[in-house]
Amino acid sequence: MLMISLMNIERKAQHSHAHAMLRECLRPYGIDYNDDTPVSRGKMGKPSLADRPDVHFNLSHADGVTACIVSGRECGIDCEGVRPFRQNVIRRVFSEKEKQLFEAAPEEEKNLLFFRLWTLKEAYVKAIGTGISFPMNEAEFSFADGEIICSQPDCSFRQYILEGGRFVVSVCELD
Repeated sequence: MLMISLMNIERKAQHSHAHAMLRECLRPYGIDYNDDTPVSRGKMGKPSLADRPDVHFNLSHADGVTACIVSGRECGIDCEGVRPFRQNVIRRVFSEKEKQLFEAAPEEEKNLLFFRLWTLKEAYVKAIGTGISFPMNEAEFSFADGEIICSQPDCSFRQYILEGGRFVVSVCELD
């Protein structure tokens, strides 16, 4: 189950809003998620439901957007508002092919393309539970005929471009 919310709320309230979305997404699984729900953490800090290893979740929030996924598979989600990209991040986290893809893009499409690639990378590292300790340039992405192509095996991706390109939400589920 996927839930995305477009709301301008204070930064402090974003965390609470994301957990309220998680509560709603867990209801169909018969889980009453609250402050007393036992949560365990993986070695890199990824949370999971201690009593339900068959149910996986992930949350993300940024200014204006909050996203939640609940799945029967390990999963990750990332959302971002599209804004000017930072060149130093491209040098650090994009593969050579992604850099070429980025350089070939029309100038007016570069900010969106940056966040499409960035959120896919973030969703992947959140799904595998390593966070950004994973060498991000090793997870290489490209696009062909509306499909997301990834260099990493055994995972699938979805991406949502919202409000005419103002926000990007990317989801990764491990096979």
